[in-house]
Amino acid sequence: MGVREDSGQLQIEIKGLAEPKSHEARRICQEDLNEVIATIIQDKTTLERGLFDEELVPEELTQLRMGKIVRERYPDLDSEDQEAVRQHAIAALTFIQQAKQFATGWNTLDPSPNTALIDGVRRFAMDVRDLDIDLIDHINPFGEAYAILAKSMSEERLRQVAAVISGKRVNLSPDEAKDLAVRALQFKRERGRVPALDAQDPWERRMAEGASLQERGAL
Repeated sequence: MGVREDSGQLQIEIKGLAEPKSHEARRICQEDLNEVIATIIQDKTTLERGLFDEELVPEELTQLRMGKIVRERYPDLDSEDQEAVRQHAIAALTFIQQAKQFATGWNTLDPSPNTALIDGVRRFAMDVRDLDIDLIDHINPFGEAYAILAKSMSEERLRQVAAVISGKRVNLSPDEAKDLAVRALQFKRERGRVPALDAQDPWERRMAEGASLQERGAL
C-alpha cells in the first residue's frame, strides 16, 4: 500500500484483481464506481439479505448480485471487462465499510474526522496479511451497516425485522443459476475439480447447486 501524503490518495495492491482492458472499462473504474455502488446498496432485496439473512453466503451479493448489476448497467462491455468493473466496485465498497469499522473502533491515536477514514483504510490494509479479491468477495459488504443499525434500533425491534426478512425464501433465478454455473467452470479450471454439493465451504456448495440446476434444466 502506498500513500501520497500531499493529497491523501491511497494506492493499494490487491492480489488477483482483474484489470480493465478497454478504454471504457478503465473510465468506469476511475469515474463511475460510486454510481455502481449506489445501485447495489439501494437494491431492496440485496440490502435486506445483507443485513438480516443469517444464512447468507457473502459471494451471493458480491459476485452474483453485483455481477448482475454491472452486466445490466454496462451491457456493451465484454464479460472480462464486466468482471473487472465488478471487482473494482466491490473492492471499493468493502474498503469503505471496513475502513469505517476500523476508524470508529480506533481509540489509540484518536484521529481527526478529516483523516479517520484514511486511517481506517490503512489499518484494514495492514491488518490483512494476504489482501486478495477472493477475501474481499468473502466479506458481507453490509456488515458494518448492520452494526450501525443495531445501535439505532431496540433489540426487540431488530429481532422482529430480522425474523420477517429471514422468513422470505430466496430461490435462484435462471440468471443466477447460469452465473453460478460459469463460476463453477472457473472453479474447476483453477482447482482441477468441480464444486462439491457437500463441501464445507458454503460458496462452493452454492456454485455446485447452481451448476447442477443448470445441467438439469430445472430453471
